[in-house]
Parts: sequence; structure tokens; C-alpha cells
Amino acid sequence: MEFVLIAIAILVVALIAGVGLLVGRGRRTTRLDDDAIGGTTLTRPRPSPPDEETRPAGATASGLGLPPETAAPEVELPPAEPEPGLVFETPPPSAGRLVRLRSRLARSQSSLGRGLLTVLAREKLTEADWEEVEELLLAADVGVAATTQIVERLRTKSMVLATASGAQLRELLIEELTAVLGPDLDRSLHLDRHDGLPGVGLVVGVNGAGKTTTVGKLARVLVGDGKSVVLGAADTFRAAAADQLETWGERVGVLTVRGREGGDPASVAFEAVRTGMEAEVDTVVIDTAGRLHTKAGLMDELGKVKRVVEKLAPVTEVLLVLDATTGQNGVVQARVFTEAVDVTGIVLTKLDGTAKGGIVVSVQRELGIPVKLIGLGEGADDLAPFEPRAFAEGLVGGED
Repeated sequence: MEFVLIAIAILVVALIAGVGLLVGRGRRTTRLDDDAIGGTTLTRPRPSPPDEETRPAGATASGLGLPPETAAPEVELPPAEPEPGLVFETPPPSAGRLVRLRSRLARSQSSLGRGLLTVLAREKLTEADWEEVEELLLAADVGVAATTQIVERLRTKSMVLATASGAQLRELLIEELTAVLGPDLDRSLHLDRHDGLPGVGLVVGVNGAGKTTTVGKLARVLVGDGKSVVLGAADTFRAAAADQLETWGERVGVLTVRGREGGDPASVAFEAVRTGMEAEVDTVVIDTAGRLHTKAGLMDELGKVKRVVEKLAPVTEVLLVLDATTGQNGVVQARVFTEAVDVTGIVLTKLDGTAKGGIVVSVQRELGIPVKLIGLGEGADDLAPFEPRAFAEGLVGGED
């Protein structure tokens, strides 16, 4: 009997050590899905279970949504070192990323910058010229209020514009565009560990906006900035979403917690946060469902996910992903989501294509929520923290 107790104690210690290895940077990612039912996938050790009011119905340590009476599978510990040939990528830090990518923005938005500079460089600006400036800004989805502000400020400086050089005109335009982009807004990501708990981020948005891809890229941003991360695949209505997120996580060596297809999203989110708490990671990022055609059900589900998660740790960031190519329709989508959850930041994707860069301005003005991240390509590291000045330089184009 004594031998059995010693063996159990050694196994518990090994399990606890295994969790640290599992979620630490530079270690292999393990799937916590239906494969665990067979009995060989690592299942994390659990503390004494919380009461029924705290734990969502059917939640388990592996996020499978198994009934509480289901026997736990046998455990096989992962190797202490990465498998041979398994190499994790080390993403670059996020600092200065938008500056490096702004030429991509300039190529897609060059018509706005060229058009404005061409008009402003005319010797004497007529009323028709100012109307052309307004049309250019409105066509770029800057919005009526911001367009009016920019034109009025430029008109007050029209005496200078007649003799200004090309470089001076460019700088003037950059200054005015930067001013309407809200340079004083708080764009920091509140995803740092605090008070002994990980920062918890929910990523919301409609399917097709690039939500799951954004979560994967955000994981790279965080790992590149030196943070440890756990991902939660709570979009359980799309098996491809969980597979995709797991692949993103494996590339940078972070754990993805996932559940059965069609399972309870709140249960998966709960387990992701609990995993992060046990492993003392810096950040947990949760991908959520985005089926807008069932709007009422979706919004109720998002509210439930947030409430369940906050029984463990506060949600410190809610990022809404919008497809920039949808223009003003994106603002309509955003209003629906902000009614369901307290959105703290916007992620604008697909700004390198046909998107009108001015959508940044109109989204912020109409919603009162800062754009915190923008996607400028399909590459793994094309998600950048939003910087108003660098973005304005990209819109205007010209010098690097």
C-alpha cells in the first residue's frame, strides 16, 4: 500500500511538471479534443472541482464537455524535450511592425494620396477643387464628419498651400489625417498578466472577417513580444476553425484548448482560462463563434461565454474583428456586437486589398472604440499594432 501511495505521488508531481512544459514557449502543442477519449492524450491534473454554480455544465479538464461521471483517461506524459525535427518559429516583435508594412498600405491606397496632393498643389484652389477633395476623402470611407473637419482645416491653410513644396504638402496632409485618426486614444492591448491571473482576451466577429486567422496572428504577436499564451478554440460550430487555430498555435509552440464539434463554447473557454491559470501563462486568447445569421442566439452565446469565463478571471480585452473591405457595413456589424459584449478594441483586416483606408476613421468616430490592430496581408506576421502617424503616411504614400 505504501508503494502504491508513493507511485501516485510521483505521478502527480510528473503531471504538474508536464503542464508547465506543455504550455511553455518552445514546447510541443497537445490537442485536447476527442482523441483524449481513447486514453493516451495528456489530460491536465485538476484541483478540487469548483461547485456546480461555478463550473459550466459538462466541463472537464480537457475541455471535452464529458459528463462528470465519465472516467478519466489514462495518462501518457509528453517528452521533456521537443520531438526530433519539431522546430518552433520565433515571430518578430510587434514594435515598429506597421512602419515596416506601410509600403503595402501605400500601394493599395495610393490613389487617395496622389489625388489629394494633386488637387492641393494647384496654384489657386476653387470651390470645385475643394469639392474634389471632399469626394476623394468620402470615396476612401473617411466619413462625412471627419471629411468636413479635414477640409475645413485645410481651407484655413489655403494661403500657404499655393506656394508649398511637394514635401510640405505631404507633411500637411499627414498631420491632418493623423489628427482625425485619434492619436491620443489608448491602443494598448490589455492582455498582460495581472494580480496573479492571466490577461484574458475574447475575439469576436462574423465568420469570414478573418477572426480565427486574427487569433492565430495575435498569438504570434504576443509570443514575439515575449509572452506565454494559451489559445481557446471556442468556435465549436466550425471544426475547421479549431483545426486552423491549433495549427497556428503549434507553429509558435503554444497550447490550443479545443472541444467536440458542436460542443458548449463556454465550456471550452472556461477550460482554456483554467489551463492558463494553472500554468501561470501571461495571456489566454479565446476565439468565438461568428454566425451572424442567428444573431440573437449568437449574441446570447457571447454573453454567456464572457460570464462563464469571468467566474475564473476577468476578461481584460474584447477585440472585434471587422473586414475592412465591407466598408460602412462593418460599422453596422460592430454596433450589433457592442450591444452584446463590451468591445474594447477593433481589429481591421484585409486593408491591403480593395479596402478604403478611411474606414479606420469612421469606425472609431461612430463607435467610440479605438482600432488597435490592422491586417495588411496574408502573411503570418502581417498583423500590426495600429499607429496613427505611420498609417497616415501609408495613406498619403510617397516618401518612406
